[in-house]
Amino acid sequence: MRRVEIEKEDGGIKPLGIPTVYDRVVQQAVRQAIEPIFEPEFHPSSYAYRPGRSCQYAVAKAEMFLRRYGLGYVVDMDLSKCFDRLDHELILKGAARRISDGKVLRLIRQFLEAGVMEDGSWEATEVGSPQGGVISPLLSNIYLDVFDQQMKARGIRIVRYADDILIFARSPRQAERFRDIAVKILEKDLKLVVNQEKTHLTGLRAGVSFLGFIIRPTSVSIHPKRIKRFKKRVRELTPRNHGKNVESQIQALNRVLRGWINYFRIANCKSWLQALVQWIRRRLRMKQLREWKSWKALHKALRRNGHRGDFDKISMRRWRNSASPLVSMALPNRWIVQLGLIDLCQYEVGILHRYQT
Repeated sequence: MRRVEIEKEDGGIKPLGIPTVYDRVVQQAVRQAIEPIFEPEFHPSSYAYRPGRSCQYAVAKAEMFLRRYGLGYVVDMDLSKCFDRLDHELILKGAARRISDGKVLRLIRQFLEAGVMEDGSWEATEVGSPQGGVISPLLSNIYLDVFDQQMKARGIRIVRYADDILIFARSPRQAERFRDIAVKILEKDLKLVVNQEKTHLTGLRAGVSFLGFIIRPTSVSIHPKRIKRFKKRVRELTPRNHGKNVESQIQALNRVLRGWINYFRIANCKSWLQALVQWIRRRLRMKQLREWKSWKALHKALRRNGHRGDFDKISMRRWRNSASPLVSMALPNRWIVQLGLIDLCQYEVGILHRYQT
């Protein structure tokens, strides 16, 4: 197994363990054999890395608890380096509850203790299940299902997506009590570490942030940090000074737009999408202006589109000119449509109800 590092959204570094091809094949075979054994027994409000479940279903369940069940107060719990702190013996103990074949259990132990290669040197893995392993998500669910079931036995409503946990209550006092119970189970029984700085109590009126969404009393919106991150990515794909032409930029942009809207379309974001589409079109027009270099090419495009008269000479370098009526006439929306840009406004949004069961 090889260790690599990727940058997290908050600027931190997240280590990943990438198995070799041989290990990946074996792990996938073991996962396919044992996953159907554990899947029916997992907590119904656990949504990560499970067939037929997704982030959208987790957000829908959280919204249902908040609005329909009247559980308007939430403990938003954060675990520090959850995957890196999973205890091997507890993983095997959890697996042994449903698996009696010693060969399979020994194979799981070998996966956990295989170690990693970093800069040509081997390093032992005495604790944790490396992120990036095919079987690691299933093992983490087996591990954290102990927490899920203990909370369920106490009648405490939760929604968990991997190590993102929401605990629901009817009052702030009850929420604090549920938080203490959860911390005890996670830290004492499961040997994990709760990040006290990021774990906080919030409520429906203030907005509950979960998996990139914010759940409010009457709507589900996209988290501002996710919007900021997305617009940064769009800027990276549509630079003004770059060798790629507009067509190439649109091809790269479409891949990002399609994935982004399919994830966030459950939110109530129709008006925001309209503004976003206008901004993206403006960036593409700005790129075309820079390619033209001179106002003469702009005037030729206007005449090709059937416009006549004396046109003003404008700079091809100023951002404000990308919103000029002349530029909109020379490069209308149909020009962008012909180049193949995905129109986010054509997607149906606010469809959270489809994920509620």
